[in-house]
Amino acid sequence: MLKISILKVENPSCLWGRVIWSQGGDSETREEYIKLLAQINLFYNDVTQDLSKLKPTSLDEGQVCIAYWSVMKLWCRAVVESVLMDSVSCKVRCLLVDHGERLVIPLDQIRVAVEKFLQPPFWVRRFHLARVKPTTLRVSVCEEKAELMPSAHWDSSATLYLHNLLQEFVVDLIPPPQICVNDDLVANKFAYYNRNSAECSSLEKEGRCPLMLSHSILTQTVSANTHKPTARLQPPPGNNRSILLRFLWALMRSGQQDGLLLEWLNPKPLNPNPDATYDTVIRSDPRSSGILVHSALPVEPCTRPDDAPITDALHWVLRRKDYSSLSMADRYSWPSVARGCNTVIISHNADQPLSYLIPLLTHILLNSIFSSLTSSTGPIAVLLCPGWEKVQAVYDLLEEIKVAQILHPLIVLLGVGKDEAKAVKIPKNCLLLVTTPFSLIRLLSCHCFLFLRLYHLVLDEADQLFTLAPDQMATILQHFQKVRFGEEKASCPQQIVAVAKRWTSHMEGLLANHMPYPCIVMTVPEEAALYGNVQQITLMTPETSKLSVLLGALDFNPDVGQKTLIVANFAQEVEDVFKAVSNNSAFCLKYHEGLTHQFDFVTQQWRKEIGPSTQVILVTTNECLKCLGIRDATCVVHYGFPTSPKQFGSRLFCMAENFRNLSERDQTESCPHLTKSVLLISERNSRHVVGVMHYLGRTNAPLPPELLSFAQGIHVAREDQKTDKPLCRYLKSFGVCRDSSACLDRHRFISQLDQSKLPSSGVIEVVPLYIKTASVFYGRIVKKGDNDFDSLASEMASYYGDKKLGAKEMLEGGLYAVQEDDVFHRVKILSVPDRRDRLFFSVFVQFIDVGKEEEVKSHQILQLPEKFHSLPSQAVEIVVCSVKPVDAEFNWHPKATRTISQKIRGLQHRARAVLSLGNTVFVDPMVRVTQVPGTKTVINEYNVQSEILNTGMGVSNQEHLDLLRALCQEGKASSSKEASHLSG
Repeated sequence: MLKISILKVENPSCLWGRVIWSQGGDSETREEYIKLLAQINLFYNDVTQDLSKLKPTSLDEGQVCIAYWSVMKLWCRAVVESVLMDSVSCKVRCLLVDHGERLVIPLDQIRVAVEKFLQPPFWVRRFHLARVKPTTLRVSVCEEKAELMPSAHWDSSATLYLHNLLQEFVVDLIPPPQICVNDDLVANKFAYYNRNSAECSSLEKEGRCPLMLSHSILTQTVSANTHKPTARLQPPPGNNRSILLRFLWALMRSGQQDGLLLEWLNPKPLNPNPDATYDTVIRSDPRSSGILVHSALPVEPCTRPDDAPITDALHWVLRRKDYSSLSMADRYSWPSVARGCNTVIISHNADQPLSYLIPLLTHILLNSIFSSLTSSTGPIAVLLCPGWEKVQAVYDLLEEIKVAQILHPLIVLLGVGKDEAKAVKIPKNCLLLVTTPFSLIRLLSCHCFLFLRLYHLVLDEADQLFTLAPDQMATILQHFQKVRFGEEKASCPQQIVAVAKRWTSHMEGLLANHMPYPCIVMTVPEEAALYGNVQQITLMTPETSKLSVLLGALDFNPDVGQKTLIVANFAQEVEDVFKAVSNNSAFCLKYHEGLTHQFDFVTQQWRKEIGPSTQVILVTTNECLKCLGIRDATCVVHYGFPTSPKQFGSRLFCMAENFRNLSERDQTESCPHLTKSVLLISERNSRHVVGVMHYLGRTNAPLPPELLSFAQGIHVAREDQKTDKPLCRYLKSFGVCRDSSACLDRHRFISQLDQSKLPSSGVIEVVPLYIKTASVFYGRIVKKGDNDFDSLASEMASYYGDKKLGAKEMLEGGLYAVQEDDVFHRVKILSVPDRRDRLFFSVFVQFIDVGKEEEVKSHQILQLPEKFHSLPSQAVEIVVCSVKPVDAEFNWHPKATRTISQKIRGLQHRARAVLSLGNTVFVDPMVRVTQVPGTKTVINEYNVQSEILNTGMGVSNQEHLDLLRALCQEGKASSSKEASHLSG
């Protein structure tokens, strides 16, 4: 079915109409195109878009673009008809393909058409009446008579008549027709039928009367261009009378537009040249791109790595590591760091050391290294990391950058061992030290005079540093401040660079007391809101009462002028809120997807200066918020609940111009709450409450008790859904999880899953075979008189001594054998890769009698006879209680794991079981017992817990067992409560 709605009649040879594509009719088609128009305007009105990528570099006739229709204040799809240039300006003559209007538009109001907006067919097409020609009345003054004659142009009376005629009808291009426009024009002497291609000099009698059109008129010929074949659309032949569609194919395309039909049906994006590149343009105000930059000194951002203020050697490093583009944080922070300014960077990629090392090393190599006095010794830069793993990663990166021959970086990781810090020797040529806050404090206690020329202090993941080691960080900053005023600092001022993913309250003191004239760069809007000291207000309300609660939260008579932004999720919500608020507010605006033509009006009204006691309110949606580019709001009301912290942050960033500025000294003192956020929470928001709750918990704002209870209930429900997950390994090893909000493992005791057949009390004999960490091993429990495993091992050795049959087929979950040295182990295949045509490949297996999991070569997998399947797997997990890593670490240092592995692996130990969960037995203590030869006397050779502590990398963890038992009791109580509830 093909339907056409006529929009405009220029003349019978030029009819502009809209094809109704949707099966639902004109209303559904209209809705689709209205939605498309709204999306186009939201996209091209978005102030955060990079105009350099949206402005066309060239325009040719027939190209598709987006043009601004100033009369309707809309961005519309258009086709370029011609480009008009003069000495002053350049203008473009365009056809608006969804409206049928021709406009002359300045070049600066033309944009590149994005691919996603070219998918729907153009809504308006140009049609003309086929096989009819215009007539005109020729009057002969001499002969005193009038005669109808063929004409090259249509009379205005014919155009007016056709316009009025079509006003009364809906044109439907399937039979039965309601009217034949061709016949009507001929009958009323406005036209005649032209059956021949040649022009007639006069009108024949047959041409003046309506006639039955042949089915050949249904042929539609389209020529895309002179080099493309003709495309014909023709219906199947049939009885002439059955296809007498008097109007069906009378509306044909005009020849002038035939060349664009194929492009219209399958439009291509403007400038499809893939080699064309655009240089990113940095906006003068970074807030328009969602970036907060507060700096005491002007910041000139760099756009590309080639333009960055770094050395040639570091340029080469970036190219070698494919660092081809700079993040927004890099663009604004690199100039500041490279010139030695105090800098705070809050960014999602803050865990990537390369993002701050490159400009820092540039400054050190070009300035600090030459300014340091030869009379002093010790590092000129200290880089602090939150843990030993990050320390190692940063050091490896420094080695890769190849600055070792100049800066001679050194890792220092000290334990709590006696005199360990005194034994440290720092080479005189070491200029860069990489360590943790705890290790640096131990160094300062013994070698404080080695840190008297400290110019640079770098805080990697500063939020973690202040969270894990607040006291140590305070001591380090005090020492840094003491050496600041030395004589040698005159030529090279001190610099602190703090990099983090999150803003914390400790950083406020860092800026105020230790970082004069700082540059603050934040690319995470929600963190910028925390920095900006936005006051958070949370209101619980039933869904049916949201409007009344909203009205109660608004101050319609403020003491100072306010700009309030109310954000809803849907256009209908905007209308409802606007209706309620406009009855109370003297000045209220609304803007949503259906009002894109009011964009200029809304933005102009919002940007006007307001006086005291004035309240301006704008109600809008999330999508429209992006294009409005509001940054000067003083209050944001979340009528529609934000679905994520990111969306929450983007709303809060609408108040960025009113955030406090800690780069200005006079604002570091008591700063009044200039900005406010009001969050309405109803029963419909349960899905997204937890994510926003984590954020609100960091604001120190009072939260309703019912909200806290609700969030706790959701947390418990999510834990209950983790029945297919193992118990958290950190929970088992240390009694607490490192981050339960992000950890995917289970943190609740479930009797069905954690019920154990292993001993939970008494003395047991264990043989550690695989040392996973310093306090977690896999091994076997040895029972007196139980020689089943020894018999199995000897039988397997005897069997494979005669023949070693490789596995013919490897199935996931199947049991096989693998030889290591002279020992044969049973293994269970955990995963088999897609081998395709590869002859050699690796298989991931579990050694069921040892406990380790690793990859082995496929040719090492041996067939395991059924007789070796009967004995259950022997490996159990053994956790040594009451010890944990030093310095708030969650992973054991390799030094501790290596020392314990060398001491206990493969040896039988005696231990006291204190708890068992699933396949894990918890022991405290675990000792190596040796019998005195020739006697029954036994001695304790060593205690495993003591050996861990002696490495200096572990400390006592007395609450470990108590936490585990509390977890079990809580789980059992919860299970019994559920059972009684079900029985009741």
